[in-house]
Amino acid sequence: MKTIQTLLILAITTTTMMAQNRPIPSVDVSGVGVVNVIPDEVTINIRVENTGENTKALKKQNDAIVSEVLRFLKQVKIADKDVRTEYMNLTKNYDYNSKTYTFAANQSLSIKLRDLSKYEQVIDGLLDTGINRIDGVVFSSSNREALESQARKKAVANAKMKAEEYASVLNQTVGKALSISEFRDSNGPQPLYRAMAMDSSSGEGQTIAPGEMEIRTTVNISFLLD
Repeated sequence: MKTIQTLLILAITTTTMMAQNRPIPSVDVSGVGVVNVIPDEVTINIRVENTGENTKALKKQNDAIVSEVLRFLKQVKIADKDVRTEYMNLTKNYDYNSKTYTFAANQSLSIKLRDLSKYEQVIDGLLDTGINRIDGVVFSSSNREALESQARKKAVANAKMKAEEYASVLNQTVGKALSISEFRDSNGPQPLYRAMAMDSSSGEGQTIAPGEMEIRTTVNISFLLD
């Protein structure tokens, strides 16, 4: 009798373990959500650079130009929060021909314009202040968080649509989501440039083309299969 009970217990235990180890029927898919928007902001990156043998003199030259830049930006009503010092560098260089050392002093500023119509005025004014480097511009959207939310919803819907397509071929249905993860692009949303437009009101060509910015989100979701 005890032998039969022992065998029954072993059989039940084995069946339970097999059921627990049986893989859950699921389908793993990725979904992509894309939202396109025309940028309404731009960040201009500028640099002041001077070279020479006297570090104090170089600092004074840079300080004078930066001071003029900040004065001009206040004049055109750019808020203090939209102007930021990115870095300051002082490097020492050796000239093997003259056997002398020279120095290069750099200071970089980023300026965010929340009104793209000010771009021409700001660029012209910055050049008049004496800056000698424009390192580039970066377009962005003031509504980025809401747009990223839209992209995530689209990505999830896209993933579910793919899962349902796979399941329908197998005469199965898609159940609850078991897991979800989001892939983030470290470079962030990038502007897609289009052809430069012409300003018909003035007859002159524009000097920037904001283009269309693409905000993309990718998600990986595992769904139950019923």
